[in-house]
Amino acid sequence: MNSWPAPELPDVQGEGHNLRIWDAGTGALTTLEPADTATMYVCGITPYDATHLGHAATYVTFDLAGRVLRDAGHPVRYVQNVTDIDDPLLERAERDGVSWEALAHSEIELFHTDMAALRVIPPDHYVGVVETMDRHIASVSALLESGAAYALPVPPGEGGADGAQDVYLDLGRQGTFGAVSRWDRDQMLEVFADRGGDPDRVGKRDVLDPLLWRAKRPGEPSWTGGSVSEGRPGWHIECTTIALDHLGMGFDLQGGGTDLIFPHHEMSAVQAVALTGQKPFAHAYAHQAMVAYDGEKMSKSKGNLVRVSDLRRDGVDPMAIRLVLLAQHYRTEWEYTGDLLDRATARLAAWRLALGEAGDHGAGDLIAQLRAALARDLDAPAAALAVDAWAESAPRNGRPSPQVEAALDALLGIRLAA
Repeated sequence: MNSWPAPELPDVQGEGHNLRIWDAGTGALTTLEPADTATMYVCGITPYDATHLGHAATYVTFDLAGRVLRDAGHPVRYVQNVTDIDDPLLERAERDGVSWEALAHSEIELFHTDMAALRVIPPDHYVGVVETMDRHIASVSALLESGAAYALPVPPGEGGADGAQDVYLDLGRQGTFGAVSRWDRDQMLEVFADRGGDPDRVGKRDVLDPLLWRAKRPGEPSWTGGSVSEGRPGWHIECTTIALDHLGMGFDLQGGGTDLIFPHHEMSAVQAVALTGQKPFAHAYAHQAMVAYDGEKMSKSKGNLVRVSDLRRDGVDPMAIRLVLLAQHYRTEWEYTGDLLDRATARLAAWRLALGEAGDHGAGDLIAQLRAALARDLDAPAAALAVDAWAESAPRNGRPSPQVEAALDALLGIRLAA
């Protein structure tokens, strides 16, 4: 699957530092120390609605991570999936009277446009579930054949074909379950149903066992092959398979929102261990905090969305949108207000004014501050404050600031030139 055009990254004098980032699996800061190429997987969109600021915050955060890794001298191999077959997509397509394929295509294209406008560096491998269906079938079949998974007949009344079976991972056979989230069982049970789980499914060996394969129900798209009934993959096995195919075990960083810590990242990792017999799936797991609007977490299901495309349509500079996101630390929950956008717009104007008049006085010190802040758990708010201080104190000699311009573009993803 094609992604979006990559922004040009200017060279910045010197070299940055290895990234220290908060790892959910250890509950502490960890330093990423890639052998050479840094490897990163970030869970992608389910394309049934436009990109909102919560999505954008996630992809800007891990865009920053990639920029820090590159600045430290590491080539980056970045993988992102697209969940282009899933219940929310099917339900929205039916509601709107369009095919699920057409809806997915249009929303993916809009997402690409939003990401390009925000100067997010695209993944090296941008992988849809549908286009790799044979690989997901192979993963589920392998888990069945090894005894790590088990099949259950489709419940009566759900319209499954004769002999049709759903497939689940047997968590009772997985010794690493719980290592990613560090959650206890009560915490897991509290959110499992709300986050796509089916704890009430009759016949499961453990209520938390994740669905690997859903046998076809009437009116649902389906695929077949291997050891599985006609159907489609569960959510978690999709990311497991795509990450293994493009990165293998032991990649450097797995990213997503905090709502993915459990069950998604937990299940993806335990499935990978079951498939390969190796560990870890990823060396570190980092998560973007939730973004709220009107007092509640911003979400497609609630409809309380601030869409990037709507802001752009209203004439908002995409760099101001990106600055709104950079002003919040990725591990801190926050609520969007129009005042945040006003402040970001004013900040952007101040930076642009200084860029055109201040020359490169203090550029070396500013670049050092940017590198230190970003390598310290992606502290973008501190980096932005450093730029504020430079813009306020730099002399006005009427000369441009090419070193600062390059650093803000390469490190923060903020392009100030027209």
